[in-house]
Formats: sequence, C-alpha cells, structure tokens
Amino acid sequence: MLDWSFIVANIPLYQEALVLTVRLALFGILGAIALGFVISLIRYYHVPILNTICKAYVELSRNTPLLIQLYFLYFGLPKIGVMLEPETCAIVGLIFLGGSYMAESFRSGLEAVSARQYEVGLSIGLTPLQNFSYVIFPQSLAVAFPSLVANVIFLIKETSVFSIVALADLMYVTKDLIGLYYKTDEALLMLVLAYLVVLLPLSLAAKWLERRLNHAGFGIARTFSGE
Repeated sequence: MLDWSFIVANIPLYQEALVLTVRLALFGILGAIALGFVISLIRYYHVPILNTICKAYVELSRNTPLLIQLYFLYFGLPKIGVMLEPETCAIVGLIFLGGSYMAESFRSGLEAVSARQYEVGLSIGLTPLQNFSYVIFPQSLAVAFPSLVANVIFLIKETSVFSIVALADLMYVTKDLIGLYYKTDEALLMLVLAYLVVLLPLSLAAKWLERRLNHAGFGIARTFSGE
C-alpha cells in the first residue's frame, strides 16, 4: 500500500523541483530552437566553411549523451579555469544537445519545400527575404512541426540527468527521498506524475496546433503549386 501521508507531506518539495526543472527546460529549449534555426539556414543555403562546422557540430552533439556533455561542462571546464554555475551548465548542455536536433528538424522542413515554390515567389516580385518569410518558412514549419514537438518533449525528459550537477530537480528530489526514507514507490509515483503534469498538456496542445499548422501550411503549398 502507498503511504499517502508521505506523498502529501512531500508535494511542496516536488512543486519546487518542478518549477526549477521547467525553468531550466524552457531556457534550454528556447536556446536550442534559436541555435537550430540558425544552423538549419546555414546548411540549407550551404554557407562556405560554416556549413562544414555546423555538420561537425550536429554529428558531435547527436552522438554524445547529455550526461557526458554535462560532466565536461561541470567537471572538465574548471580544469582550464572556466567555472560555470550548475544552472548555467544545465542550460548550456541542453542547448548544445537540442540545437542539433532542432537544426535537423528545421532543415528537413526547408528541404521538403520544392524549388518551384521559391521560383513562383520570385516570379511574382517577392524579394528573397519576403519569399522565405511568406512562402518557404510557413510551409517548412508545417512539415517540421511534429519533429520539433518531439524534440521538445525529448529535451524535457533529458532534464532528468540534471541532478549530476547538484541541481535539486525532480530526479534529485526523488533519489534523495528514496535514500532517506526508502519510499521508492511513493517517490517514483510523484516523479511520474510531475513529468505528466508538464508533458501531457504539452502533447495535447501540440497535436491541436499541428492540425492548425498543417491546414494553413499545406493550404499555401496547394495554392502556389496550382493543385
């Protein structure tokens, strides 16, 4: 049987840990989206030199676990005189990991838009910037949106390793309570519910927004393609 009095007594701890986890995830995800978008443009337009650097970054980021990246930031950088606060390490690590995934999602969306769309936009007098803003980007976003949402959910779940840099996030509180009181079932139940509170509404909202974007994005595609 679950000890409900223990669960109720420790709800404030999980509330504080949830706020910290969401705050770190929010800054990390926003940074990852911004970084990923810039990298996707560099790779889409094949900017010399920078394109090669971005390819190397994507491969390095996607093929190393966040845990190792955090170890390097928190324990490795001080060896060369660079000291980062635990929260800064967590955010930078999430941006470094997430930027590569976001970049590939944005790039796949951009490449899904046919060259004919771009040519039609130029033929009606749009500047390259207007063409990208009003023709290419809306359609690419509709294509990339499901992948972007999956990346956001993935990055939120990756926050579970932040405890290694001494942050009192959800996983840290859970392990602490299990170690102190041996209430494994209760602590894990609260951990699962805390993540569900964040991820379930996000997933439902994303599905609704995805339908709206698909309707708008593919409507533009049909108009310009003449279908």
